[in-house]
Amino acid sequence: MQEQKTVWTILKILQWTQQYFSSKGVENPRLDAEVLLCAVLDKSRIQLYTNFDEPLEEAELKQYRGYVARRAAREPVAYILGHKGFLRYDFKVTRDTLIPRPETELLAEQLVSLNKNRGAVRILDLGCGSGAIIDSLLAELPEARGTGVDISPGAVAVTQENARSLGVEERLETLVSDLYDKVPQEPKFQVLVSNPPYIPERDLAGLQAEVHREPRRALDGGRDGLDFYRRILKGLWDYLDPEGMAAFEIGQGQGEAVARLCREAGLDCVKVRKDYGDIDRMVFAAKGGTGYGNAILEIKER
Repeated sequence: MQEQKTVWTILKILQWTQQYFSSKGVENPRLDAEVLLCAVLDKSRIQLYTNFDEPLEEAELKQYRGYVARRAAREPVAYILGHKGFLRYDFKVTRDTLIPRPETELLAEQLVSLNKNRGAVRILDLGCGSGAIIDSLLAELPEARGTGVDISPGAVAVTQENARSLGVEERLETLVSDLYDKVPQEPKFQVLVSNPPYIPERDLAGLQAEVHREPRRALDGGRDGLDFYRRILKGLWDYLDPEGMAAFEIGQGQGEAVARLCREAGLDCVKVRKDYGDIDRMVFAAKGGTGYGNAILEIKER
């Protein structure tokens, strides 16, 4: 008697994958199973639920099983699919770049708010990675121009590709550079933004397995996690307009320290903002008596 072949419907494969991911320590097993299956079937998550009884074809099963194996090995979903949403845009990501986080969207949104009526501002993004910040800012601020800087040639290439996808490439310059090394000192920038490496060395080993798949040099902030803030602020005034502003993403517990470094650099109007988890996550700073300084002091929490 011929053995009956298993029919893998959408519901059945999701249930199996959820259990399998749970056994491998994946944090959001059902969500990840659904997102990966959506990519294979080119369906929305709602469409999965309205087509639970639909069987998968062999080619779809093969692709999905490949995705499941990679995710079970703790490869981030964004690397498996090759893209990640940020604000209202979709960004290509590779292993040369950090994966954009929802918390960073708050930084970008605040920068848009601070610059939406300031015309042709020049923006410098130090450590641009995928370009999520600089490309989004240029998309949201149609008169602005920007420079994206990263030490990784692969990251710079991704920033450029995402800029083309968003239609902002003509207003973006990119440089492969260790922070300011290859950045011209003139003309000055009105906005400096950075989401630098800020994880203290001692904390790197304890990060989630998925985070260890991301580029270490985009995470390692030195002994106390503040090395890059010190380096950026030390050279700040060779590149930033005296009337300009600086904005940083920061790590947990770093708000007071980064605010102090900003003040020591001459940026005496400083505001620390929290993320969705009520954790200090952003620092905005400018000189007192400037337009940016006054606007920063008026920033309110959500």
